Amino acid sequence: MWYRIKVHLFKNRSINYIWRYAMAYLGRHVGNYAKLPDYIRNHAAGRSFVDIGCMWGVNGEYAFIAEESGATEVKGVDVFGPTPEFEEKKQARNSNVTFILGDATHPDTIAQVGVVDIVFCAGVLYHHPSPFDLLVALRRMCGEMLILRTSTIPENRALPNMAVYWPMLSPTDRKLWNLANLGVTHQVGITNGFEPEQGFGNWFWGLSPSALESLLANAGFRVDFRATEPFARTVICTPVAPPFAHRLPGEEEARHLAATISEEGLASPA
Repeated sequence: MWYRIKVHLFKNRSINYIWRYAMAYLGRHVGNYAKLPDYIRNHAAGRSFVDIGCMWGVNGEYAFIAEESGATEVKGVDVFGPTPEFEEKKQARNSNVTFILGDATHPDTIAQVGVVDIVFCAGVLYHHPSPFDLLVALRRMCGEMLILRTSTIPENRALPNMAVYWPMLSPTDRKLWNLANLGVTHQVGITNGFEPEQGFGNWFWGLSPSALESLLANAGFRVDFRATEPFARTVICTPVAPPFAHRLPGEEEARHLAATISEEGLASPA
């Protein structure tokens, strides 16, 4: 009950603004979608760069900003094809940005991207049915830095690592996560329920900040910078460990393992 009250309070524009002002006054980094270009400009020069989810709603803008900021090589990836706006901008700027059509978690897409100095991913994680798989894929591509921004839900200190799966929630339960009061005009999968035909356009996961950071750590990232918001988080991370991987054994090895486990089970006391 108290958590629901907390969520409702943060959805109030005035309270949301007061919270942001208070956090800034206390010296906390407060996130803002408008700050994303600054993060790119501060880090892109002299580095290779890829924008994962480069097309939807932004038409490759962050990739172009990276190129203008001195990135040595720039790629953009999306499951949506290049928009006319992207093509026009690319031609007008005489840009060398490379567009790759594909799901970032697919091995072929990962191979096309390769290892890039800076991986940028904004507004994508909560749209993916398997956010951990996406983070592992980002880790496979990431050479030096991950800049990630994603929608989140407020922290519940009584339930660390809490997450909400939005598809198939009842209209009453979805209403709690409708952010229309904060100017989010339409959340596919929340506003009107799950829409299969929209695919990745649906909002799938509401991760709490603690759940997000645990997933990042498990995927092989260390969080070096956090910019908080009531319903979003921006993090800058360093890859520190190999990406999570489960190796499927060959048939002979699998049979040997199965036999070993069986023998150990028979040898165990009742």
